[in-house]
Formats: sequence, C-alpha cells, structure tokens
Amino acid sequence: MPGTSDTRRLVDALDEDDEILGTEGSFVPAFRPQDHHADEQCLMERQQDEVVLVSNEPESGRLFTYLVFYLLGIGTMTPWNFFVTAEDYWKYKFRNASINNTDLEEELTPLQKSFTCDLALTATISGTTFLLLNAIFGHHVSLRTKMLGTLWMILILFGVTTGFVEINTDTWQEQFFLITLIIVVLLNISAATMSGALYGVAGLFPSEFITAVVSGQALGGILTALAFILVLAFDTGPNTTAFIFFIVGGVLILLCIVCYVILARKPFFRYYLEGGDKYKVIRAVPSHNRNGSAEGLPLEPILRQVMSKIYLHAISLALLYTTTLSVYPAVTVLMQSEYGHSVWTDVYFLPVVNYLIFNCGDYFGRLFAGWMERPLNQNTSLLFIVVRMAFVPLFLCSNSSEHSFLPVLVKHDYTFIAMMVMFALSNGYFTNILLIMAPKRVKQHEKELASSIMAAALSCGMAVGSLLTLVFVQML
Repeated sequence: MPGTSDTRRLVDALDEDDEILGTEGSFVPAFRPQDHHADEQCLMERQQDEVVLVSNEPESGRLFTYLVFYLLGIGTMTPWNFFVTAEDYWKYKFRNASINNTDLEEELTPLQKSFTCDLALTATISGTTFLLLNAIFGHHVSLRTKMLGTLWMILILFGVTTGFVEINTDTWQEQFFLITLIIVVLLNISAATMSGALYGVAGLFPSEFITAVVSGQALGGILTALAFILVLAFDTGPNTTAFIFFIVGGVLILLCIVCYVILARKPFFRYYLEGGDKYKVIRAVPSHNRNGSAEGLPLEPILRQVMSKIYLHAISLALLYTTTLSVYPAVTVLMQSEYGHSVWTDVYFLPVVNYLIFNCGDYFGRLFAGWMERPLNQNTSLLFIVVRMAFVPLFLCSNSSEHSFLPVLVKHDYTFIAMMVMFALSNGYFTNILLIMAPKRVKQHEKELASSIMAAALSCGMAVGSLLTLVFVQML
C-alpha cells in the first residue's frame, strides 16, 4: 500500500517524541493502536502531517463532575416524569365534580381521557422543537443562561404548579386544563434547552460523562416513581400527595442549581469547557512565515460525512422511541388489574406496574448495554427494534376498561407485567447501545456532532410516537 512505510515511520516518530518530551503538557498520539488499520488510514489522510493531542487535564475534580452530570441528567427528566406520574392528582382535578368523587365506578370524563395524550403531545413537540432550535442557534446564547436560566424557570413553574394544588378548580376545569398545558409547554421548552446544552457540554468530555447523563435520566424516572409510591403509602388524599410530590421535584431542581454553580468554578470542568484535549493536524510542510513555526489546523466535522456514517443508528433510535411513546404511558396507563377492588389494584397497581417497573427496566437495560456492548452491527440492532414493534398490538389488546373496538387478548396481570419488563429492558438496552455505538463510528473530532444528531433523532421519535398515541387511544 503506498505510503504505509511513511505512516509507520510517523507513528514510531510520535512514540519517540512521547519518550523525549514526557507526559505532562506534551504532544501525544491522537489515535491509539486499538485498531491499527483504522489508525493508519486516519494518519494517511495527510501522509506527512502529525495528528496530535494536547492534554493538560487537571488531576482533581473528575468524580465530582461525573456525579453532577448524573444529577443534571436526573434534572432534565424531572418535569416529564413528575407530571406523567401524578396520574391520580390529574384525574381528581378533572373529575366530574357534580357527583361523588369517591365512587370507584365513576366513568372517566372527556378531560380525564384526553389529558395524558395531550400532555405527551404538548411536552414532546415543544421539547423536540426547542432541542432542534438549540442545536442550530444555541451557540448564540451563553452556557450560563442555557443552564442556570432554564433551571430557575423550571423551579418557578414547579412553584406555580404546587400552588394550584391548594386551589379549588372545580368550577373552571377547562381553563385549568389549558393553563396546565401551557405550564407543561414552558417546562419542556426549558428542559429541552437545558438538555441540549448539557449534551453539548458532555460531548466535550470523555465518553463516560455522556453515559452519566443518559443513566441519570433513567434513574430520574425510578426516583419519581418511588417518591410517588412512598407518598401513596401514607394513604393521603390526591391533593396532599401531589403537594408533597411536586415539593420533592422542586428540591431536586434547586439541588441541580446549587451543584452546577459549584461545578462551573471547578478547574476540571473549565478545562474541558474551554476545549480540553485539543486534536490538531500539525503540517509537516515548511512554513512560509518568517519565524518558520508549524501551523496547527483544528479538525472540523462535516455534517454530511458524519450523517453518512451514523444514519442507520439515527433511524433505529427514532424508530425505537416512536414505538415506545406510541403506547407508553398514554395506553398503558389505562390498563387495570384482573382482580377486584383492593389496596393493590386501586392504589399501587398503576404506579408500580406502569411507572416503577418500566423505569427500573429502562435503567437496568442501559446498564446491561454498557457492560455487553452487543450487537455491534447496526443492521442487527435495527432488526431487533423492528421486531420489538410487536409489543404495540399486544398492549392495545391488554386488559382495559376503555375497550370499545379492540378485543382483550392479554387478560392476566402476570402477562402484562412480563410484557412491561421486556418492553422497558429493550428500550433502555437499545437506547444505550445506539448512543454508545454511533460515536464509535466516527472520528474523535466528529463525536460531539454525532451525539447531537442522535439526541435529535431520539426527540423526533418521541414526537412521532406522541402523535401515534392519539390514534391508538381512540382505537381502544
């Protein structure tokens, strides 16, 4: 192969420079020999140039930064998780106030039936829109504004929502319905802006920090469901339950604000925020400058080239979340136990099966993906995701009091729970597999752009799934 001997001599020269210059503040090879063939191809792009990395990473602050990223990942999902999980509170607010609200056989009102679908639709569309806008125009806004400004906005909106818990809205339910959806839109605009900024910052750090953000988002769902079940255990009314529930969410957001303020002052965080380990091409061609110094050229990613490498990953991720959001939670929340009225069926069945089990499965699926990192082939992942779509008709034909057109094929609780576990595990597993594998398909300087594309694909899938769920609920 032409140029192979030159490439090998260049690699040897770089290794010799490492020994001479030492480790601290020196040039080190940008491409380590994990895949020798790939390394040679990357170096041969400029056969006589050096691809090097300048690394002066601070020795302290790595663990604290990792934990704060985990916490901020939890914070990005708090608005969605808390609003979706407070199902009993919203049903109480939009009940038929003219009859006894303790009647367990009471038929759902139009507002109760449509609220979950409308919540998912407004949250997903507003969040997706501003996530895309942030990717295009976000560089015009400072990171401090995108992080702290949105966190403060979320905290204020949570305070407003908590205040409505103690206000009697029975005589103006339609107006309260509209106000709630406006709050949801503002919450998700803020959360999407913060999430986009967080993914962008995490892209500047080593890959495990992106994993911390993604895992934190899944853990946020578990904590939300656990908090709701814990409050239910005290057997309080829906207003008291929701009040405590939203207070916990506000405290979590406040903790995110405090931790980020501290993090922003840490040398480790500021080092990577200012560019971190900079990959450059050092030209071997003699400089025409009078001082004869070498010229460093930063490597810039090209959107078309990055997209051509990960388009199957993006399509797979969008399809994955289209499938998930098409039935969860708007369809699954309508399921009921096969047994009669009891504490389990009336109080704990919905939060445990629909929220806690799903979020735990989603979280552990992401952990398993991080350990196994299989399948490596994107075509195999896409095949599994297509097969996973078989869950949709099964959930639509599960045991629900809302069935008018479709038959009930899944009648037993254990079958429904098993379906929920597999549905959640597969969602978390393939989410993390795709987010892990996509950056590995591109070069180092293209990883941040690749992660941004995958985040946009995920949001688009959620938006399409939220639209489909409107149709599926009406099919019941």
